[in-house]
Amino acid sequence: MGRDVASVTINGEDRRRYREKVRRCLDVLARMLGESQFDFERPHIGLEIELNLIDELGDPLMRNADVLKAIADPAWDTELGQFNLEINIPPRELGGEGTGELEAEVRDHLGHAESRAGEVGGELIMIGVLPTLRRSDIGEESLSANARYKMLNDQIFRARGEEMHIAIDGPEPLRMHTDTILPEAACTSVQFHLQVSPDQFGAYWNAAQAVAGAQVAMAANSPFLFGHRLWHETRITLFEQATDTRPDELKSQGVRPRVWFGERWITSVFDLFEENTRYFPSLLPLCDDEDPLAVLDEGGIPELGELTLHNGTIYRWNRPIYAVVKGRPHLRIENRVLPAGPSVADVVANGAFYYGVVRMLAEQDRPVWSRMSFSTAEENLHRAARDGIDATLYWPGVGEVPAAELILRKLLPLAHEGLDRWGVDPSRRDRLLGIIERRCVTGQTGAAWQIATVDAIEESTAAPRHEALRLMTRRYVENMRANTPVHTW
Repeated sequence: MGRDVASVTINGEDRRRYREKVRRCLDVLARMLGESQFDFERPHIGLEIELNLIDELGDPLMRNADVLKAIADPAWDTELGQFNLEINIPPRELGGEGTGELEAEVRDHLGHAESRAGEVGGELIMIGVLPTLRRSDIGEESLSANARYKMLNDQIFRARGEEMHIAIDGPEPLRMHTDTILPEAACTSVQFHLQVSPDQFGAYWNAAQAVAGAQVAMAANSPFLFGHRLWHETRITLFEQATDTRPDELKSQGVRPRVWFGERWITSVFDLFEENTRYFPSLLPLCDDEDPLAVLDEGGIPELGELTLHNGTIYRWNRPIYAVVKGRPHLRIENRVLPAGPSVADVVANGAFYYGVVRMLAEQDRPVWSRMSFSTAEENLHRAARDGIDATLYWPGVGEVPAAELILRKLLPLAHEGLDRWGVDPSRRDRLLGIIERRCVTGQTGAAWQIATVDAIEESTAAPRHEALRLMTRRYVENMRANTPVHTW
């Protein structure tokens, strides 16, 4: 969904042609999988981080176009809202020297961007949901100035036929209606990419799904939205609701949501692309000139533009990616469950935990998904989003267990061994996984720190909620810049 599109008028013929092209792309993908066309020597990883722009008070700053111009770096791009930015860190081998340099590289990028943002009165913050965001900040005028966002907004509401109802329970429940998808812009995440061979894709995707709940529990960082204290990782339910194309009647009929955990374990990446084609109508029916079958018959590698665009409008928490790089096709998993922040050290530690655990789970003789139902994995995700590190999760062999105990007893040892298998330097392995361990021991996630800090400010100063959120946000930014892990805040 990151590609630019031109503003066009869409008609029924466009949708018919697009459907036919998507199906043709799917047939070509099946043939490529059968012919072992895919590039896979040593796995690469990639990283995307979404951030928010704030002003000197800590409120959202609607100037991403100006900040991007000042940064002048193609690694940076817009996101949905004018207060959002995204950085794409170049891919690198997992376990090579580039892995060890990742934290320093991200910090260098952020330092440069922060200095440039300051020239236009802005600052950057990595946080799952910007706490100071108000309902007045999410009108259509706050959409980024790119035709793809306006088109996506229009097509989602055309599919719904009515305004969006957002309902989130929690200590301070939220109920609201909106006629734009801008609440989605409140959700800023980290996306970890992992290149996977076609033969191993099913096992790695299943492993990523199985561990999603534990990931969110130990990294929750989104407890406040529009002044309400909600879930520890409110971003999960907000994203699910803010991009829902279904009115209530279609929900009742069992129509699948666009933000989707899925409904079954898989055996092949083809399963996911086939589900996309079978279940989801197009949102952006824009056709390329490429004939993918002709390109393949002539010995070339097709881009499969319609299939990848369609895939980009279906927001799986673990999304399959097909891409062509330097003339070679590859597959990767985009892990999308985690919020941004709190610090770069925390982000890289979260990635180390994920890459280590999925390697071990994917290679087990008796895989975890053969011992746990798919619906249980999904329930784990939502329990973790609601309760964070205090969540109780299910895991085969131990049953219902506190998330921190599950991570410390079962998953961290797997992560250590998995990083060893990837060839990660032991000293870096121990430092990064030590951050996860201390977070679980102290119980201090980004969400827990935000909640405790706002409570303390309100009790000591009697500040109104929005002012308390501003003060907390300013402290958060100071700690983030120091790159101290959140368990030490």
